[in-house]
Amino acid sequence: MSRLDRQSFLGADSDRTLNELTVGYVGLGGGGSHVAQQAAHLGIGGHVLVDGDIVEDTNLNRLVSGTAKDAKDKRLKVDVAARTIKAVNPSARVKMCPVPWQQALEELKGCDVIIGGLDSVVAKDDLDRFCRRHLIPYIDMGMDVHDTGGAYLIAGQVVLSSPGCPCLRCFGVVTEDGLAQEAKRYGAAGSRPQVVWPNGNKNTVRSSPRVAMLGDRPCPHTSALETGDVRFDIRGDSKRKPSSPVAADGAAAQGATRRLLRKLGIFLRPAPET
Repeated sequence: MSRLDRQSFLGADSDRTLNELTVGYVGLGGGGSHVAQQAAHLGIGGHVLVDGDIVEDTNLNRLVSGTAKDAKDKRLKVDVAARTIKAVNPSARVKMCPVPWQQALEELKGCDVIIGGLDSVVAKDDLDRFCRRHLIPYIDMGMDVHDTGGAYLIAGQVVLSSPGCPCLRCFGVVTEDGLAQEAKRYGAAGSRPQVVWPNGNKNTVRSSPRVAMLGDRPCPHTSALETGDVRFDIRGDSKRKPSSPVAADGAAAQGATRRLLRKLGIFLRPAPET
């Protein structure tokens, strides 16, 4: 009996499929460290860890597997995440990038999906655009605490953005007002509320009405033609291939994204007829 036998309901070939996937994590704090740990338990084989920060005492209420000794030794967050993944799956393929994500573009281009745990609205917007250019599904996550008048409501969101489909701007995660203000504090909990212990006051997960409203409509904020490496010039080297597919039109971009999502077991609803 293998350690993944109890999730055989995912499919007879799920072990191989999960092992072949490579997931990129941009930000390994309160959200990213959780996801990296869970992905290791799930059986994901490839992990690209991107975060230039070190562990500090103030991280220890939200950094999975982070210890007081890590903070004392000023260990990198990518080191802690790699240690967690390897402890679960010693054969995992782990690439550590202790740099800002803009300096790890080549590593991120090789990912099947990228998961962002970024605080900055500007950074979310930039990473979303990078992923869409290279036809990589991007999952953004975050949480907040709201004062409801004497009580507090813990809530968060997980948003899938992919080429040809609604982006973070469509979902309202990135707004012009948010970009302008770039708030340094979040909700009623103050700065950086995503900690280990909260699971939400209502303990529920539900689909946002905005998802149903947007359906499968193409994103109006980015062109489907904005795909492929902008530095690639076919005239320079006839043997060189683009680092990602280059869509000739919107239909091609959507087709490439759907094929990749199917590989991940994600199936998009058909767009409602108008």
